[in-house]
Amino acid sequence: MPEYEPFAYRVTKSGEVLISRAGRLVTVVRGSAAARLLARLGVDDATDQAALQRATGNYKRGNER
Repeated sequence: MPEYEPFAYRVTKSGEVLISRAGRLVTVVRGSAAARLLARLGVDDATDQAALQRATGNYKRGNER
Protein backbone atom coordinates (compact mmCIF):
# COMPACT_ATOMS: atom_id res chain seq x y z
CA MET A 1 0.00 0.00 0.00
CA PRO A 2 1.53 3.37 -0.99
CA GLU A 3 2.23 6.02 1.61
CA TYR A 4 -0.21 8.94 1.82
CA GLU A 5 1.07 11.88 -0.18
CA PRO A 6 -0.16 15.12 1.42
CA PHE A 7 -1.29 18.17 -0.51
CA ALA A 8 0.98 21.21 -0.73
CA TYR A 9 0.11 24.78 -1.67
CA ARG A 10 1.76 27.99 -2.82
CA VAL A 11 0.32 31.48 -2.90
CA THR A 12 1.21 33.68 -5.88
CA LYS A 13 1.65 37.45 -5.88
CA SER A 14 -1.75 37.82 -7.52
CA GLY A 15 -3.42 35.90 -4.67
CA GLU A 16 -3.97 32.61 -6.47
CA VAL A 17 -3.53 29.40 -4.49
CA LEU A 18 -1.73 26.63 -6.40
CA ILE A 19 -2.53 23.22 -4.89
CA SER A 20 -0.29 20.27 -5.73
CA ARG A 21 0.13 16.67 -4.70
CA ALA A 22 3.10 14.41 -5.35
CA GLY A 23 4.81 17.27 -7.19
CA ARG A 24 1.99 17.75 -9.71
CA LEU A 25 -0.34 20.70 -9.92
CA VAL A 26 -3.87 19.60 -9.00
CA THR A 27 -5.84 22.84 -9.19
CA VAL A 28 -5.62 26.62 -9.02
CA VAL A 29 -8.01 28.52 -6.75
CA ARG A 30 -8.59 32.16 -7.65
CA GLY A 31 -10.53 35.19 -6.46
CA SER A 32 -12.84 35.10 -3.47
CA ALA A 33 -12.55 31.31 -3.21
CA ALA A 34 -8.79 31.71 -2.77
CA ALA A 35 -9.33 34.33 -0.05
CA ARG A 36 -11.71 32.01 1.82
CA LEU A 37 -9.27 29.10 1.49
CA LEU A 38 -6.35 31.17 2.78
CA ALA A 39 -8.42 32.21 5.80
CA ARG A 40 -8.84 28.51 6.71
CA LEU A 41 -5.17 27.57 6.21
CA GLY A 42 -2.41 27.85 8.79
CA VAL A 43 -4.16 26.39 11.84
CA ASP A 44 -2.50 22.97 11.86
CA ASP A 45 -1.54 20.32 9.32
CA ALA A 46 -4.69 18.21 9.66
CA THR A 47 -6.96 21.22 9.20
CA ASP A 48 -4.87 22.42 6.24
CA GLN A 49 -5.08 19.01 4.56
CA ALA A 50 -8.86 18.88 5.02
CA ALA A 51 -9.26 22.37 3.53
CA LEU A 52 -7.02 21.50 0.56
CA GLN A 53 -8.92 18.25 -0.02
CA ARG A 54 -12.21 20.12 -0.09
CA ALA A 55 -10.80 22.74 -2.47
CA THR A 56 -9.65 20.06 -4.92
CA GLY A 57 -12.80 17.98 -4.67
CA ASN A 58 -10.72 15.00 -3.52
CA TYR A 59 -12.63 14.53 -0.28
CA LYS A 60 -14.52 11.62 1.30
CA ARG A 61 -14.25 9.06 -1.47
CA GLY A 62 -15.15 6.29 0.98
CA ASN A 63 -11.70 4.94 1.68
CA GLU A 64 -10.59 7.51 4.27
CA ARG A 65 -10.29 6.44 7.87
